[in-house]
Amino acid sequence: MTKPFTLFFTVQQDEDGLLLRDFLSKHQISKRAVTGIKHRGGFFKVNGKEERVLCQLQTNDTVEVQYPLETANEKIVPYAFPLEIIYEDDYLLLVNKPDGMSTIPSHEHPTQTLANALAYHYAQTNHSGAMHFVTRLDYDTSGLVLVAKHSHIHHLFDRAQEKKEIKKEYLALCTGTPTPAQGEINFPIARVPGSVIKREVNPEGQTACTLYRTEQTYANYSRLRLRLLTGRTHQIRVHLSALGHPLLGDSLYGGSQELIKRQALHCYALQFQHPLTGELLQFTCEPPLDMKRLI
Repeated sequence: MTKPFTLFFTVQQDEDGLLLRDFLSKHQISKRAVTGIKHRGGFFKVNGKEERVLCQLQTNDTVEVQYPLETANEKIVPYAFPLEIIYEDDYLLLVNKPDGMSTIPSHEHPTQTLANALAYHYAQTNHSGAMHFVTRLDYDTSGLVLVAKHSHIHHLFDRAQEKKEIKKEYLALCTGTPTPAQGEINFPIARVPGSVIKREVNPEGQTACTLYRTEQTYANYSRLRLRLLTGRTHQIRVHLSALGHPLLGDSLYGGSQELIKRQALHCYALQFQHPLTGELLQFTCEPPLDMKRLI
């Protein structure tokens, strides 16, 4: 059984006199979380005694925050699948998602998703909490996916994403050779009218920015390294198609499937600070065989 998620703090000199409410806000505990702790289980303790959020703190006080116990989503049926876990601790995990697998259940793919596979992994490792996807990948895109094991960790990662402190790099194979060999693609993206899935470059869309660098050129395609500065749906796929260099295999956006049967896109690298320890973590994973043989 997973233990309740608990945080411990010591009040510093510059925090002397703060109300507990303001202390919690300073330490990035959201108002929503505070409400949940008050009404759905959990507690706030100061020097071992339960207190209300209007309690005034003094230097060297110890503050303990215990969250309500999270439970797994019963609708996500465990799926025994051999996941490649790149990193895992009590607070987060990083997994190499294969192509041909949805991140979360949908109408088209209600089972056998990454979420279902993680539900099985949770059961096998005796973790009964919820899963919170910090990053996601399309069905046919492979690579690194970051998952928080608790809502507070997810909240901290959301803050980090807003500050662009989570850095993702993609490996891609595109048609032809982009000119210039490196640069910034800054086209707004919107949903195609009448389509649930497809996106397009549209001046009325959301801001989207992609950095790219050509690493190698072949006879009729190129290998790129890309970094997202925003996180729009199908962003890399739409941007490269708009440049006239769609991803190999990406039939939705004009790419030929002669050499590969899915979009040749792989989330290769991920860098972020651990939300609790502050340690800088950097990970990479090799692309699957269908891309490797073209490289």
